[in-house]
Amino acid sequence: MKKEEVVITGFAVLSPIGNDKETFWTSQLEGKSGIGFLNIETSDDALRPMGGTVPDFQAKNYVQPRKNIKVMSRDIQLAYVAACLSCTDAGLITQGDSRSVDSDRFGVVFGSDLIGTEVDLELPAYRKGIADGQYDFSRWGIDAMSEIFPLWMLKFLPNMPACHICIAHDARGPSNSLTLSRCSSLAAIIEAARNIERGAADVMLAGGCGNRINQDFLVRTKAYYTAERRDTPTTVPRPFDADRCGNVLAEGAGSFVLERRSFAEARGAKICAVIRGYSETNEPHLHKSKPTGEGIRRSFKLALQRAGMKSEDIGFVNADGVGTKHADRVEAEAIRAVIGDVPVVSNKGNIGDAGSGAGAVELASALLSLEHKIVPPTLNHTETASDCPINVVHDKPLPFSKRTVLKTSHTEMGRSCTLILEN
Repeated sequence: MKKEEVVITGFAVLSPIGNDKETFWTSQLEGKSGIGFLNIETSDDALRPMGGTVPDFQAKNYVQPRKNIKVMSRDIQLAYVAACLSCTDAGLITQGDSRSVDSDRFGVVFGSDLIGTEVDLELPAYRKGIADGQYDFSRWGIDAMSEIFPLWMLKFLPNMPACHICIAHDARGPSNSLTLSRCSSLAAIIEAARNIERGAADVMLAGGCGNRINQDFLVRTKAYYTAERRDTPTTVPRPFDADRCGNVLAEGAGSFVLERRSFAEARGAKICAVIRGYSETNEPHLHKSKPTGEGIRRSFKLALQRAGMKSEDIGFVNADGVGTKHADRVEAEAIRAVIGDVPVVSNKGNIGDAGSGAGAVELASALLSLEHKIVPPTLNHTETASDCPINVVHDKPLPFSKRTVLKTSHTEMGRSCTLILEN
């Protein structure tokens, strides 16, 4: 029996360059950067870290009841709001007697990072343990614990974005949470599509969120191969560029409404794109080595095979393009080897690396490209590196005529996810 098509009927994005699709898209076409100095107190302004922050974000306008915000980290708030906005975009009613989908046939799969804690929440407890300028660990259980918010852990569990979204939309079908670094979002969408294909749901909310400008991440910047601080933050990162110098951390979220095609058509939903192919691969390697790109090449081939397509059918590639020496090289080599001389764009020059939210934010850009038949330029890319043998779109937007996009995400640990969409 032929599997029914899975379609995307609505989506939403929260990013450093816009909290709605129109602003997000226009900012890319105009070459705007969302990277700046973070509003973090330091002993020296010269030490203030760079990053990408979602501007003017107010979760209280969406979270009901508002008291729930007390147990929502920034990551969870971003995911919750993105999910609400994507339902609105899809015309999907999830509450009341007029709801669009049966609760039992409605599920959620969301990607998230290992959520960083909040220093301000923990400081009172830490201070209780200080005596005569030294920390006395014996005072932790007696004095410090009383200063900790009893439900503090609920703010930082990586399964809570999906949990809150399920509760808000009364989604009682398949539910899952994936924590796979930059692959989290695409892996969540793939898992959601599989749930619909195997008949477990009619509608799925899927996407990802990430807040890598949390101080827990910033203290480990060397682990993410970040660029050194610059006086002009908007000049980094530089994906696939000859002068690429490292990653820049950011925050962001994206959410997508996936539906069984016949279900979407029956309710009169607009179809943004069809999911044609997908794959997930891993390239195991020793801790002292780095991925060679073999897993990325295999991911491309499997996704094309599942889609029943050839490399020449792909209109453009929305790449991971994180801006580091090694990752960009192996990704570019894989694109050239499997897909060929196809236009390639990385959105990270505009938005930075939002970790588990990165793939979702970038997929939103890919969908807008399909809608407008334009590939936005790769910001901060001036000269393609000699070790990145690909056709990087830069300087100005590129019109295209094909109806397909290949979106891919990778991690430093060797995981790769690929998604092929068509409209």
